[in-house]
Amino acid sequence: SVHAPRGARAMACAGYLHRLALTLPPAATLRAQEAPMLVQMIYASRSSRVLGPADIKDILGASQRNNSRAGITGALCLHNGIFLQLLEGDRTAVNVLYHRLLKDSRHRDAAILDLAEIPFRRFGTWSMGLIASLESNRQLFLKYSASADFDPYGMSTATLRSFFDEVLQNVRWLE
Repeated sequence: SVHAPRGARAMACAGYLHRLALTLPPAATLRAQEAPMLVQMIYASRSSRVLGPADIKDILGASQRNNSRAGITGALCLHNGIFLQLLEGDRTAVNVLYHRLLKDSRHRDAAILDLAEIPFRRFGTWSMGLIASLESNRQLFLKYSASADFDPYGMSTATLRSFFDEVLQNVRWLE
């Protein structure tokens, strides 16, 4: 079954941010018009198929290589078929990456859950860290979930940010 964002506010916010990212001018136009801006984007999507360990390793390796070249940092969480990713970098580079993800057949139901200008990177040393869906991480997922199932689509912006704050404070969560 497909889960939609819970609550009118969450749905309106996610819809607005998604439309905002989709309506941004092409990268070349943005570069010409805007001074560089450091942003943080948190998005969620559902996996379109079951991913095995080799798939996850390939995704993480490609993300680390591509993000390093593009100057993007962040963390990726994959739990119960849901990707939750925090991206940091130049607004244009993050926008280009998000548009590429929208075209990736491994993702469906993509939604921007948070998009903000930031004064500095918090994940600056990680081209892409992975928060694995392991039993040892169950506490972390449950701590920030309103139900037994981890559902970032229903999480508030404050909860999402707190989730990633804890990831930063507890490197043991990264596998």
